[in-house]
Amino acid sequence: MPLTPEQRAHPTQQQLSTHRTVSSIPRASRYQQSECPTVDAQSDNWVYPSEQMFFNAMKRKQWAPREQDMKTVVPIHNIVNEMCWSQILEWERMHEGCLQPKLLKFEGKAKQPSPKARVRAMIGYQMPFDRHDWTVDRCGKQVRYVIDFYQGKRDPANPEKPSFFVDVRPALTVEGAWDRTRRFLGI
Repeated sequence: MPLTPEQRAHPTQQQLSTHRTVSSIPRASRYQQSECPTVDAQSDNWVYPSEQMFFNAMKRKQWAPREQDMKTVVPIHNIVNEMCWSQILEWERMHEGCLQPKLLKFEGKAKQPSPKARVRAMIGYQMPFDRHDWTVDRCGKQVRYVIDFYQGKRDPANPEKPSFFVDVRPALTVEGAWDRTRRFLGI
């Protein structure tokens, strides 16, 4: 019988938490609730992975996670996702006809840098450490957003504190280009 995402799919020295946190991100209906363990039945919001799930996913993707880091990494992951959603909502406010956009799906593309990230790297900026494409349901219309995740500047007063910068923008479609232009011009 296959292991559930909460079970120890990879050997660990310490017990990792299987507690999951409900996000503020509403989920567009794509699956029945019983089919998808990432949605909260009470709120219909996405549910973040537990420490054990996060560790298993990193191992499956052939990263080298450390068990002792999970207590720190998972909450940071959740906070960064909330930041991304907040920035997506800023873009979505340009489209007044839809009062509650919802996240339909997301896809990690760490090994596929966005065109913008490649151009920035050519002129001397750092490459992002991760990239995601999030598909938002804008009241029945699917809209894709590109998110590049960058290491932020360290605070000299607190150099151990993690710092991140997320570049969230509509994908470069005709409508996405128009939204970017409108934001750039302030219209």
